[in-house]
Amino acid sequence: MRRSIVALAGATATGKTALGEALAARLGGEVVCADARQVFRELEIGTGKPTPAERAARPHHLFDWLALGERPTAGGWARTAADACEACFARGTVPLLVGGSGLYIDALRRGLHPEPPKDAAVRARLQSECETGGVEAMHARLSALDPDAARSLKPRDRQRVLRALEVVEVSGHTLGWWREHAREAPLAAEWHAFQLVVEPAALRARIAARTEAMWRDGLLEETRALVAAGLEEPLRRLSAIGYDEALDVLAGRLTAEAAMQAISLRTAQLAKRQRTWFRHQLATTTLGATVEPLEPSLLDRVAAAVGS
Repeated sequence: MRRSIVALAGATATGKTALGEALAARLGGEVVCADARQVFRELEIGTGKPTPAERAARPHHLFDWLALGERPTAGGWARTAADACEACFARGTVPLLVGGSGLYIDALRRGLHPEPPKDAAVRARLQSECETGGVEAMHARLSALDPDAARSLKPRDRQRVLRALEVVEVSGHTLGWWREHAREAPLAAEWHAFQLVVEPAALRARIAARTEAMWRDGLLEETRALVAAGLEEPLRRLSAIGYDEALDVLAGRLTAEAAMQAISLRTAQLAKRQRTWFRHQLATTTLGATVEPLEPSLLDRVAAAVGS
């Protein structure tokens, strides 16, 4: 049986969700969330998830992977997504990874370096020693044990210095030794990876329109409900675009108009960072998405490449 994965990546607001839904309908495929915010089950409007009706029309996976307060990692997502893809293969369907988290997609496609071991007791002891002697002294110790790691870390970067010391103590090997190991892909499959690209000026207009639509569709009310449910603290820790600004409106620190301007600005800044990452880090076939709604030619190109 053919094991094919389709990945639809790209910066925010480029039309990935619409193309993913249309392609899933065309191929009889199943959508797998590859977005670092859409994986939280409590977040809907502000993340631009497929609508409840779209998610009910065909199988969707990992859109409720985590609860607010849980920590997402590329490795954890890749392992969970690999299981979802294997289940799709077993059913004879094509998994479609849809989202803007390139690191997630790359972790599934190429794998991650083996994870150095952890030891809670060693970590606790190092933290205690750091409290007593200071982080600079711990950095000096690291210089003797792992000079390369020490040179790459700031002397006051407490978390990373202690982690590097923990790796050496627990495993007997440096961080560099672990990173020299080959990546281990979570599953074997034929990949078809596409990146949707929209010119910056057009994308800014899309972002502004999407921001207004999210606000109109109830982003503020969704945020108010999360606060009422006792989820304000984990929501703030997430630093999610849109929700941060909605929280500030609820607290009286921003007007609705100022919030929408801030959301559009932060979203455009995110899109710029994503474009840079995809350009240098992920091998894809570029698809120019110049107008909305979804151009039929885009769907035809992807379907043809996949062989359907």
